Amino acid sequence: MPEIPYCGTPPVPGGVAWNPDPVLIATLLVMGGLAMPRLRDAGARRQAASALGWAVLVLALVSPLCNLSVALFSARVAQHLLLILVAAPLIAFGMIGPDRQRAPNLAAPAALFALALWAWHLPGPYAASFARDSIYWAMHASLFGTALWLWAALGFRASVRPDAAALAALATAVQMGLLGALLTLAPRPLFLAVHAPGVTAPWGLSPLEDQQLGGLLMWVPGGLVFAALCVAGLGIALRRARA
Repeated sequence: MPEIPYCGTPPVPGGVAWNPDPVLIATLLVMGGLAMPRLRDAGARRQAASALGWAVLVLALVSPLCNLSVALFSARVAQHLLLILVAAPLIAFGMIGPDRQRAPNLAAPAALFALALWAWHLPGPYAASFARDSIYWAMHASLFGTALWLWAALGFRASVRPDAAALAALATAVQMGLLGALLTLAPRPLFLAVHAPGVTAPWGLSPLEDQQLGGLLMWVPGGLVFAALCVAGLGIALRRARA
């Protein structure tokens, strides 16, 4: 078990560092290169969205946010939200082509995304991601992978059954909001194994305040994104019903 987490030692203000891992950077370049052929026939909007999504993915993993997430739970939540609410939908939008004839079922990606989100924000699995690099990457791969699948399924399904997409978005908003609320309203800090008072204090936060901030980030932005998607889907369904 390594003594230093993948993203480094807990930083103090003024000492946050970038993540120059050459293996990670090479892997991301290869993944981006493999995705390029699918975008050759896509329109300019889809190409731009995909490129922006890959840029956000890279920044979330190599920027100082990686190092800051070792000190603060709220920073780790912010990193996860960039992956699942910004990078994943942008890349998924680039994947949705006009040749798609059969819209996928939404139950499986929605359920697996919820399972990954809740499992990795339990104290035990969360602390384990700091102890082993393999678990750290399992966390990020499962969160990003299930989010990408969910967003792609939502995009495909919205054009055929916007009411079904709205229902899946509502269920996701509820489960994310519930998790965020539980973290925010918990009476005690749950992640002291990695975010102890001496780790969060240089940033002006107690472990409980740090946890509350992370919970609020998940509760409000996370819930609002999927709630907005739900409203949009219902609006499309109603317009089609009136037509």
